[in-house]
Amino acid sequence: MQIPTPLIRIIQWTLIAYGIIGIALYYLQDKLVIHPTRLELEDKYSFTYPHKEVNLQYEDNVIFHLVQFTTKDSTPKGVVLYFHGNRENIERYARFAPFFTKEGYEVWMCDYPAFGKSRGEFSEALVYEESIQVYKLARQQFSSDQIIVYGKSLGTGPATYLASKRDCKQLILETPYLSIPDVATHFFWMYPVKQMMQYDFPNKKHILLVDAPITIYHGTNDRVIPYAHAQELYQLQPNRAELVTLPKGTHHNLMKFPLMQDHLKNVLRKQTDIKLESLSLP
Repeated sequence: MQIPTPLIRIIQWTLIAYGIIGIALYYLQDKLVIHPTRLELEDKYSFTYPHKEVNLQYEDNVIFHLVQFTTKDSTPKGVVLYFHGNRENIERYARFAPFFTKEGYEVWMCDYPAFGKSRGEFSEALVYEESIQVYKLARQQFSSDQIIVYGKSLGTGPATYLASKRDCKQLILETPYLSIPDVATHFFWMYPVKQMMQYDFPNKKHILLVDAPITIYHGTNDRVIPYAHAQELYQLQPNRAELVTLPKGTHHNLMKFPLMQDHLKNVLRKQTDIKLESLSLP
């Protein structure tokens, strides 16, 4: 039986399109994973919260830049090491700092290499190293049981890694993922993305090594990182983790929910025995 010529052409063009999209996915994955905005070192930030800037010189061409948001109290309860998402720089996420400083915690936000005032080429290994260096700096001022590690979206990667390598009071994950390839598979299921992606950030591996209490926040309407990722991470550490589900929450609006605000305040105040059962998976 001879295959009709029009059908052959459709198959040919489909294969060509598949190949072109696959090549573009491989070579343009940086633009899919990260969206940094660079700042000059002398640029002034637009936020007005009390803060200090710190530059950690790691290598000749690598600078880890962080902003330390301070509290009104001369003696803070501790510090939140905040690892932000994949867009722009610290300026986008600084609005979340007052929530923690009002609870008596300093907030240290660092920009990843190629973001903001940090310098160097973005890489998974360098992001991990930055988290370790920031932790070392924090330990000069705070004990390990005064350090809370917080990750948002992309930042759940370095946050989970850090908590798997160093002691801390609490690991808090907002809209986390199993791994970058697992997220990519959700959108590009027809490609072997696990072999194509140069980034991994395997939270599903690192979370198994975390000894600190873990709190996970995720919305059921998240269209960027599926809610199922949070469920699976919780199931990997059911005796140590708590999953707080925000019905109808999306990827970007969880901190607007009074429910998350109240629960997070309880975590910061060490009232972790208070459970919001209606929002936590059993």
